[in-house]
Amino acid sequence: MKWLMVLAAALLGIAAIAPSQAAARADEERSASVARERSNFNADWRFHLGDAPGAREPGYDDADWQSVGLPHSFGIPYFQASQFYTGYGWYRKQLTVPGAWRGRRIFLEFEGAFQDAEIFVNGNPVGRHRGGYTGFSVDVTAAVRTGENSIAVRVNNLWGPTLAPRAGEHVFQGGIYRDVWLVTTDPVHVAWYGTKVTTPELSERSGRVAIDTEVRNDGTRPVTLSVRTDIHDPADKIVATMNGGAERLAAGGIATVSQRSGPIIAPALWSPETPVLYKAVTTVIANGRPVDRYETDFGFRWFEWTADRGFFLNGKHRYFKGANVHQDQAGWGDAVSNRAMERDVQMMKDAGFDFIRGSHYPHDPHFAGATDRIGMLFWSETPFWGIGGFGADGTWMASAYPVDPKHRPGFEDSVKQQLTEMIRITRNHPSVIVWSMSNEPFFSAGEVMPEVRRFLKELVALSHQLDPTRPAAIGGAQRGEIDKLGDIAGYNGDGSALFPDPGIPNVVSEHGSPMFDRPGPYEAPWGDLVNTPGAAKGVEYSWRLPWRSGEAVWAGFDHGSIVGRRFGSMGVVDYSRLPKRSYYWFRNAYRGIAPPQWPEAGKPAGLRLTSSSPVIERADGTDDVHLVVTVVDAHGRALSNSPPVTLSIESGPGELPTGRTIRFAPDSDIPIRDGQAAITMRSWQSGKSILRVSSPGLKDATLTIETTGGPAFVPGVTPLAPDRPYAEARRTDAEFMYFPDAIFGQDNPTGASSSASGHSSRLVNDGDPGTWWMAGEGDDAPWVSISPEKILQFRRLEITFPQPGNYRFVAEVEDQNGLWVAVADQSATADTAQTRTIDVKHVIGSRLRVRIEAPAGAPAGVADIRIVGAM
Repeated sequence: MKWLMVLAAALLGIAAIAPSQAAARADEERSASVARERSNFNADWRFHLGDAPGAREPGYDDADWQSVGLPHSFGIPYFQASQFYTGYGWYRKQLTVPGAWRGRRIFLEFEGAFQDAEIFVNGNPVGRHRGGYTGFSVDVTAAVRTGENSIAVRVNNLWGPTLAPRAGEHVFQGGIYRDVWLVTTDPVHVAWYGTKVTTPELSERSGRVAIDTEVRNDGTRPVTLSVRTDIHDPADKIVATMNGGAERLAAGGIATVSQRSGPIIAPALWSPETPVLYKAVTTVIANGRPVDRYETDFGFRWFEWTADRGFFLNGKHRYFKGANVHQDQAGWGDAVSNRAMERDVQMMKDAGFDFIRGSHYPHDPHFAGATDRIGMLFWSETPFWGIGGFGADGTWMASAYPVDPKHRPGFEDSVKQQLTEMIRITRNHPSVIVWSMSNEPFFSAGEVMPEVRRFLKELVALSHQLDPTRPAAIGGAQRGEIDKLGDIAGYNGDGSALFPDPGIPNVVSEHGSPMFDRPGPYEAPWGDLVNTPGAAKGVEYSWRLPWRSGEAVWAGFDHGSIVGRRFGSMGVVDYSRLPKRSYYWFRNAYRGIAPPQWPEAGKPAGLRLTSSSPVIERADGTDDVHLVVTVVDAHGRALSNSPPVTLSIESGPGELPTGRTIRFAPDSDIPIRDGQAAITMRSWQSGKSILRVSSPGLKDATLTIETTGGPAFVPGVTPLAPDRPYAEARRTDAEFMYFPDAIFGQDNPTGASSSASGHSSRLVNDGDPGTWWMAGEGDDAPWVSISPEKILQFRRLEITFPQPGNYRFVAEVEDQNGLWVAVADQSATADTAQTRTIDVKHVIGSRLRVRIEAPAGAPAGVADIRIVGAM
């Protein structure tokens, strides 16, 4: 393959264009735009859960397979279960290729498939992609023929020792869970995500645009190539034109055409308050003929991260406040629509937040588009991820970095591949202000931590090479001496108290972690932010010191978790996208909007059914509506009563994750709480869907949703969505995740009643019995705590004190109701051993607290704590 760099002088053409020139340009753009066609490829797939030998072949009989649309996940319907199917799934679909496509290039563009996808066309392998969070493009030109073609995709979500992530507390369900697009182009065309736009020399008074455009010649003959790029302002007025090229491009060659505009006067600057976007319209001309038209949205903005003065956007100081956001939602799991992503971003914006951390993997490209358009700063993260209590390989509970040397090269290649793809896909979004290399990778075996640090440095260097305009962060940097390996340090949990003024630009990338179901308390989950050295005790926001750039609550939304529903329920909004009271606290504090009147118990008389929109505009898997059921009294007032209710689609094309009916019940996986329940509905045909919600003894409610923009739904002819009943704690013959007893505690978040200088609580679980936490002077009731960051059944403790002696203690566990329960009482022991091993009362909970009484003359402290338990 020939690589050709074309450096073009920029020609500025901002002034008025003559009518004849404008007409010629319009004709040229129409011609070029016809040459590139992009259509949604989500509808009419057949799906089989499990492996299916022979399914790649065109003549395979898939008549008994499920009829599904994309986005789709193996686990639908999914409601925060900790267990999920791992194995294979097959997808099949027909592609009709018209004769008019002869001589064109044909691509299937996948936005994401978890996590190992093999693609076949007419039985022939055409591509494979490993990595579940980044998109990929497959050229199927050589494999298709005019007429009908068979597309088959074999996907698996099996854990692999060389495939990132090796660990994490999310769920890892398989499937083609993001959109797929069918793209056809001329042989000479802009490559997949082939534009890179930057805005050098930017100020409020003027700015320039620099654009690198990667052009491919997949034809059989060389061409004379030129490229023109027009910059359109938010009103669609052309404010700059750049011409470049007129170079020979060989068959099979790739050219990178670099262009730079003249000054653009007073560009509208992008910010969360002014999320204005410009557009680069690139026209590729081959042998004097326009052959491709490619559009790239971008924004004018600049930012600066500093170690001593915080963060600046467009020259103005900004302490950003935000939330961590996972991608999954009730019922559909990870397979959410573009519209649902937009609602998520808008909900965080409506709360008064201006920042989202994409935890802990690259998100859908539409998500970054939503943060651009709605106006949210975005932290985009690579899936190098760890989890406390890690053990042997085989599940996503492994060491974040491989212990076995033979797995290391492949794993490092996987992380670097996904970092490279994330940056290529997302680099033009103005909302993205940092690339993150990791989340808590220190949850790796101690013997490989030197390799972790070496590898993080390599990722930072690669990030700088791929995108010199953005810094590289180390996310979850509060352990393992990794926080200063990048440009930005992201401290989670107790890291906000452990690293005051660290001498590097920094952010509290996670604070809070409250385990409350809706409605929860009306308060902000500040966590260890309040313990920031230098903050005034009891003075809200005093932790927002000049050296800190911002903070992000854990979490914006409840999510699925391999360590249990309770652990996944730390959001300020629940899994069904109904706000908890903490959400309203933030909205009141940040936007001045008073909370609604809380519903109270009363005499229920009926139900109310409302929708996020009266219309589903696109019947292609990219749009849906959010449906909310509310229990009301005879006067229409919302009540907190939560009887079982059933929502049904009586007629029309609508589809719920469970099919045509869903039942909500208190204390179930599909809950109604505090008088409300919610779910989303999509549609694959146009027409009216009539919905009814009912509960015994209450007046029904109905609602009509109109779907447009799709094939017509014909009653009695169009197949209805099949029932997909959900069973609590489902089991199948497929393999499920299983977690045996494990040791927890090392490097997990800690807390203490007080800490003496040089004896931080973090030393209680650093794995070194020669270092210890010690209570501060004057602390007459010392205690230290550890959060395993998961729900455990506690079974045994191993406690090491600073020295031998008659240390006495009481160990308590915070149970699922938030109450402290004693699991071991040695308040009257005569034991003088330095290390104690105690079988404890089997209590299920989330945090361990040890209250100690030191012997006379000995330090009131603990050197090491290890927890043995089961999830």
